[in-house]
Amino acid sequence: MNRLWKYSLAALAATTMVVLTGCSSTPEATTKVEDRTATTSIVAPNTGSDASTSGVGTAGSSIATVTAGGPAGAGNSALRDPKSPLSRREIFYDYDSFIVKDEYKPLLEAHAAYLKNNRNARIKVEGNTDERGSREYNLALGQKRSESVKRVLTLLGVSESQIDTVSFGEEKPRNPASSEAAYAENRRCDLAYSGE
Repeated sequence: MNRLWKYSLAALAATTMVVLTGCSSTPEATTKVEDRTATTSIVAPNTGSDASTSGVGTAGSSIATVTAGGPAGAGNSALRDPKSPLSRREIFYDYDSFIVKDEYKPLLEAHAAYLKNNRNARIKVEGNTDERGSREYNLALGQKRSESVKRVLTLLGVSESQIDTVSFGEEKPRNPASSEAAYAENRRCDLAYSGE
């Protein structure tokens, strides 16, 4: 799987371009999103630059143990086992970003392995944002977040027909408070399997 990840990163770097501007400033209520294309990059934590294929670790032996089973709706215990990486369903983002961080590589590899081995399973990637920015801006950012996860999963070999994306923008906050800690909880993608 490590080799697949390296090739996926190389393909991603060769075919996509990151378009991020103004990430360090607070978006104003009148901010407009001019680039509506979903571009994706995987970035090493706290580096701010594209991750290279060197230094990418293995995802661990737990991925190999989650590949058996039926569709999500068939009561697959791997999806509900708290010890399984499949039980983790959240990907968190930095402020005003849709870049999937390297720390979520093992999680996405586990879900990709499950989906590839269970072709009837379907997953919905739900993009969310914090409350800052206009409603339109946040819906667009949430969509870019969900599309970035879809892009990583497809680079890992998952069929596009198994993945649905949706943006809730700021409409489904996990934490309704207006604090940095709450904002960090709300900047996320949730993974939901059909029939679960």
